[in-house]
Amino acid sequence: MKIPRRQFLNLAVAASTLPISIRFAVAQSYPTRSVHLLEGFGAGGAPDIIARLIGQSLSDRLGQSFIIENRSGATGNIATEAIVRAPPDGYTLLLVNASNAINATMHNLTFDTVRDIAPVAGIVRVPLVMEVHPSIAARSVEEFIAYAKANPRKINMASAGIGSLPHVAGEMFKTMAGVDLFHVPYRGAQVFPALLTGEAQVYFGPLLSSIEYIRAGNFRTLAVTTATRSPILPDVPALGETLHGYEASAWYSLGAPQRTPEEVIEKLNKEVADPKFQARLANMGGTALGGSPADFAKLISDEVKKWSRLILAADMKRG
Repeated sequence: MKIPRRQFLNLAVAASTLPISIRFAVAQSYPTRSVHLLEGFGAGGAPDIIARLIGQSLSDRLGQSFIIENRSGATGNIATEAIVRAPPDGYTLLLVNASNAINATMHNLTFDTVRDIAPVAGIVRVPLVMEVHPSIAARSVEEFIAYAKANPRKINMASAGIGSLPHVAGEMFKTMAGVDLFHVPYRGAQVFPALLTGEAQVYFGPLLSSIEYIRAGNFRTLAVTTATRSPILPDVPALGETLHGYEASAWYSLGAPQRTPEEVIEKLNKEVADPKFQARLANMGGTALGGSPADFAKLISDEVKKWSRLILAADMKRG
């Protein structure tokens, strides 16, 4: 049977637009079931706090449960590899953070962080705080540097593990200040008992998990590590005020497996930028990142380059 030319063209146009309309319909209905959000550092830490906050916000806005899965281990690489292998359907997401950028150079990975994780949305940037045990007499960064130079390798610098953000932030401080601190890695939340007892004397820790200790007077805060001061600690200087150019902040974003439908990514990106949620982050000392998926892609690419330079120069790379 011969189809008239006009009818043939109409059918061709309909066929070509069908995938777009199907994708649009999928995005409109997404999510139709629970979404799993993986974070790689275990319950109680700053990543877990952020994951639960964004999970609750998205659940409220999208009407489906966002289930937080703590896949701790290998400074976040276990959770990241699970996302790389997950179906690209928008129902398995990753809380991406600065450790992902660090791990790209620190470890020999079976995946490429920039290539294999689809950027979804930036969530928040939060300062680290340079906090010291009260046994350290220094009350300013300058006094601490002077004390450290007079006591090389006698100050224990705690971290949440080799290659963690607190570790590399401390290494950046050591390099820029010209001091020799003794690095002591701990497993996650074990850092705080060590600091409370004075077993460790200095820690570059996330503000979210440190703020209650600071408010209780357990530690003395010498600086925040973002480029500017924190609104909730306005009297605490930025470390860059003493060490020009120093910046090492915790940031958190949403990622997905590559080939996740663009329409799903765009919908999640829009829902993350909820003003009420962003105001809640601000009350906790965070600065909302926002922006497009492309903005997040640039952030992680820039962070990979930044930490790569430090890791290679300090010979920190692990297998």
